[in-house]
Amino acid sequence: MGVALSMNWVTAEKRRGRGEKDRYKDLVETPFSFTILEEGVVTALRRSLQFQGSSVRTMFSTATSYKNQHYSELKRKCLEDKELFEDPEFPVTNTSLFYRKPPPGMVEWKRPREISDGPHLFVEGISSHDLNQGLLGNCWFVAACSCLALKPDLWQKVIPDWKEQEWDSKHLENYAGIFHFQFWVFGEWVDVVVDDRLPSINGELIYCHSKVKNEFWSALLEKAYAKLSGCYESLDGGNTGDAVVDFSGAVAEAINLEAEAFHKDQGRMDKLFEDLFKVYDRDGIISCSIKASPSEIEARMACGLVKGHAYSVTSVKKVRLGHGLIAYFQNETIPLIRMRNPWGKIEWNGAWSDSSAEWKKVGSMERNKLGITVEDDGEFWMEFRDWCKYFTDADVCRLINTSLLTIDKTWNEVMILGSWTKNAEPLRNRCGGCMNHKHTFLQNPQYLFEVTKEVDEVLISLQQRDMKIHRRIGQGENLTIGFAVFKVELNRKYRMHDIITQHNVQTTTYINARTVFMRAMLPKGRYMIIPSTFKPETLGEFMLRVYTNVDSGCRELTEHQPRMTCWSKLTGYPVAVSQIYVHGAEGLENQDRTGGADPYVIVSCEGSSVRSTVKADTVKPVFDTRAIFYRKKPTKPITVEVWNSNAVKDQFLGQVVLTGSVKDSTNPQRLQLRKSGRAMADEMPGSITLRIVTSTELTDM
Repeated sequence: MGVALSMNWVTAEKRRGRGEKDRYKDLVETPFSFTILEEGVVTALRRSLQFQGSSVRTMFSTATSYKNQHYSELKRKCLEDKELFEDPEFPVTNTSLFYRKPPPGMVEWKRPREISDGPHLFVEGISSHDLNQGLLGNCWFVAACSCLALKPDLWQKVIPDWKEQEWDSKHLENYAGIFHFQFWVFGEWVDVVVDDRLPSINGELIYCHSKVKNEFWSALLEKAYAKLSGCYESLDGGNTGDAVVDFSGAVAEAINLEAEAFHKDQGRMDKLFEDLFKVYDRDGIISCSIKASPSEIEARMACGLVKGHAYSVTSVKKVRLGHGLIAYFQNETIPLIRMRNPWGKIEWNGAWSDSSAEWKKVGSMERNKLGITVEDDGEFWMEFRDWCKYFTDADVCRLINTSLLTIDKTWNEVMILGSWTKNAEPLRNRCGGCMNHKHTFLQNPQYLFEVTKEVDEVLISLQQRDMKIHRRIGQGENLTIGFAVFKVELNRKYRMHDIITQHNVQTTTYINARTVFMRAMLPKGRYMIIPSTFKPETLGEFMLRVYTNVDSGCRELTEHQPRMTCWSKLTGYPVAVSQIYVHGAEGLENQDRTGGADPYVIVSCEGSSVRSTVKADTVKPVFDTRAIFYRKKPTKPITVEVWNSNAVKDQFLGQVVLTGSVKDSTNPQRLQLRKSGRAMADEMPGSITLRIVTSTELTDM
């Protein structure tokens, strides 16, 4: 009988530096627990989990080799031939350096052993303090690397086989001058191979480098990312959140701190702090920056902050004020946030900076715990209100837990790849632009999902393909993208063709960013996501990710109407379509001693029906329920019944009967509830407000 061995590993030997700044030295992998699984069980487990999210998929899959370069095969060949690897896909030529502006000097490509004695991938482990920015304007990338260094689970994925890749001074014959790194590219992990030849001038690395001269992990990682992006110059200008997503597969949210003005609203500011505190506590990654005009890029402000420059957030804390036991009894705290300047110098000089008087309010034990030192190392603390006031933009990257094998909160993920494509036929066109273009907006791709809980938190991320690799040919700008979410009929199966009859729940801002994000609390029902570019006829690819607490069944709708089959002549084919929106009811008959009811509504047509949720303890319910029916026999009426939910037996509260004729008014109407039977049966207490629209053109709704 075949068996598979499942192991969990514990990381040991963690060396603590200043306060929380963990440096990981001599990582020892110690077997923690063992589970023996039958081979068939493992196969079944894989099948059941393969669509449950990126973290689960990663457990059972390997990365795709970039440009079909396989690290292990290339290294084995180099060792057999006793030659150091030279990468033909990213040669040591100007095309790998730049596409427009060359570096200021004569560049020499040198291997690490030609730059320093005793080169290493890591020197005394990995730390956010290792990195310094070089000649490129890629502080955004360096800031992301600083964040990466704080997350062992992440950097060990981005730098796989790190022990095997490390230089071994005792076995130099095993060194082949080849390294590999992994990045999350448009929904899958990609393994990028590079040689160890690095651009230098006068023997010094000109791009990203470590503070310690013989440490090379940051320079080699940057080279792999430059290869993925086309050349080094393609990294000149970017977004920290994008790099973090490429390192992790996280979901990025951009927050406009300037427009939101959180520092002027205590309640909203407190909520933002709690949100960021949770994100950081759950291993999320946060970065921030200050907007700048072209002439202000990297200009230093009087407060010590730098405009047009990316900072990585290295801690979010509620710091206890006071000294000794009194501080514990008073339990007075202040929200602080710690950041790092990728330059490794130039810090904030205001309140709560390294040597500010505010630290006298904090006991010595608390200061030591936080690792407060007076040192120009680029890392500093700020009060959260000042952070909201001075910084204009923040990128919040959430590592969404989609694994079923965890005790933490688990999200259900649906990931779909799509594209905006052009077709002269309107029903086949998929690049209709934003809602400003009413006649073409619904020609975009449409994705239906369902909220099955009474209320559910929904995260939606729309990401376009990275454009940096196209900068060389002048096409490296992001498309301006966004999306709208509509609440639609509970039984919708086909594409939307009319906006007016639908409820627009929320629309994102359209922006030329790689990712657009939305977080919303949505009530039970069906919803449609329509992603689009701002202008019509703009082509591109995108990735849509939807996260809910339970399976949303998110899928693309491609059909416009019921499909005609060989049986249609026998069973009939729809000749009309009707959409009913039931807003609510009032004046319903009391059903209990407290004077209330628990009503719900059922809309029926030709044997099909839709039922709303129960509205508890009210005689004036708001149903907000939509239904759509493709009608084979339009002379048959549509009935709308109101019922009271009861544990023993539901009570009938009345109904209305609708003809659903194309001649009927499309305006909202309030109708008297009546007993069951004919349209003008005896009246019952209460009335219902609804709207009905009917058309003989099946693609009108």
